[in-house]
Amino acid sequence: MEFYKKSEEKIIQGCISNDRRSQELLYKYYFPKMLGMCRRFTSDEDRLISIINDGMLRVFTNINQYDGRGSFEGWVRRIVFRSLSNHFRKDEKYLKFIFLEEKDSSTQQDALSELYYEDLMQVVDSLPDMMRKVFERYAILGLSHKEIGQELNISDGTSKWHLSKAREKLREKLLKKNIVFNHA
Repeated sequence: MEFYKKSEEKIIQGCISNDRRSQELLYKYYFPKMLGMCRRFTSDEDRLISIINDGMLRVFTNINQYDGRGSFEGWVRRIVFRSLSNHFRKDEKYLKFIFLEEKDSSTQQDALSELYYEDLMQVVDSLPDMMRKVFERYAILGLSHKEIGQELNISDGTSKWHLSKAREKLREKLLKKNIVFNHA
């Protein structure tokens, strides 16, 4: 998709102009990435497609608000993630809580139990700036440490360090709030 990267600005402008071909190119490019991100929260294919379609519709509706700061992919991921959380918030009988798994922890812990999305994000928002940025990009947006490093202009190792420290601080803050962890 090298063609896409070279033409991103042109495609964004096409989407702003409501050009169907530009919207199709954007959708096809980001669909697999958003599918991977959303699969971390549900495996129901119908729900996945519905969530991604809702998110991409919001992208197309609000694309004129993208101001060029930060990566466009990060902007798209945030919108699709909001659609994901809104979807689960509306349908509490299907999934009452959003869970975040720790993929590379040596003391593999289960997801946080009985913690609503807003509560968790409030705790995440209280992290120091760089730790919060790394944690959000890794745990929520599903970026690799290499991608995070490139986006934030830090090394892969520094990204891993910030993620580790963010997890420690989150555990501390959540334990203070009497949130119980289930050990696997």
